[in-house]
Formats: sequence, C-alpha cells, structure tokens
Amino acid sequence: MVIGLLTITSIPTVAGIALGVREQRNQNSQRADARRMAKFNIDAYCEANSEKAKEVQGKRVVLKDNKVYLDDPHPSLRKEATAYTALAFYIGYPDDDRKRGDGLVTSVSDNPPMLNWIYVDKNSLELKYGNRSQSIEHLVGHWDWTKDETGITLEGEELFAAVEEEPGVWALYCDCYRDGLAGIAQTGKTVVEISLDRSLVEGEKDK
Repeated sequence: MVIGLLTITSIPTVAGIALGVREQRNQNSQRADARRMAKFNIDAYCEANSEKAKEVQGKRVVLKDNKVYLDDPHPSLRKEATAYTALAFYIGYPDDDRKRGDGLVTSVSDNPPMLNWIYVDKNSLELKYGNRSQSIEHLVGHWDWTKDETGITLEGEELFAAVEEEPGVWALYCDCYRDGLAGIAQTGKTVVEISLDRSLVEGEKDK
C-alpha cells in the first residue's frame, strides 16, 4: 500500500516535469522563430580585387519588375531610382508535399504593405520575387544562414553571382551548376561571384 501511495503521489511531479519540459521547448522554438523572422537588408560581399568586383562590393539587394538587383544602399544614389530595398526574413514555405523548408520573404511595397517570396528561376537562374503561384515551380528554398548567422545560403550553399546586364546594372543570379554561369558569361556579360550578407535593421538585433 505504501508503494502504491508513493506511485500515486509521484504522478503530479512527473506530469509537472513533463509540462515544464514542453513549455521550455515551446519557448525555445518561439525564440528560434523570432530570430529567423528578424528583418534584414541584404548586402553583397566580394573578395575579388578587379574593378568590376569593387563596383559590386557593398551594393544592396533591391527589387524592380519582379527581378532582384544590386544597387547603392542609399536610394538617392541608385542607378534604378524606383527600385525598392529588399527587407527580408525567413519563414516556412507553404508547400507541404515537397517540404522545401524555409523560404525567403521580402517586403515589396509599403503602401499597400505587401510580401513576396524570393526564388531562383529554374530556367534562367535569375533571382526573382513573386507570390506563391509565381514561385512554387521554381527553387524556393531551403534558405538559411551560415554558422555565424551572417551569410545567406540556399540549400546549404553560397552560390550567388552578380551579372552586369547593362552598364552599371547588376542582376542577381544563382550559380546552381557551379560553372561560373558559363552560358551567360559566353554572351560577353560580366559575371562576379559574390556572397550575400544579412544586415539586421534597427530594432531587430535583440531578437
């Protein structure tokens, strides 16, 4: 009988521990989600010393006409005056069948407020942005960050490149085949390998 009482009295303790562990996991998950949803700008980093590489270094990701470009961080100095500064964060892409992990969401308009997905066009390898129906057939994730949480990765790799499509106009591509975008380079366009870095906006750094 004593053993039975000990067993019964231990049940609330075990249940309390289980609830505590579950609550801690929920809090940890919420903190992780908050960190991944912290908003950031995206800047280009290039180690090369060529004049073209120096031109790309420090440029910021901007959006125009459903394509992703690099331009000056200061809007007043941009080649594309109407380009919109990408303001991005990570969140699960709504595609349960393929389970493609986190997508990269960006604000594309202030008025009205509007969000789109950044994705890689499976045919052209251009980085573009659009809604779910526009993006779902293309490479939409998994987007992540490097170990130091600074660099941006796509499917675990940093295979980004800037292509000078017109003089001074740099579009973003993904070198998915690791061939230096050979087909594009053959057209005479300049291709510069780059990394993309997160730059947390004010008020998001403590998440």
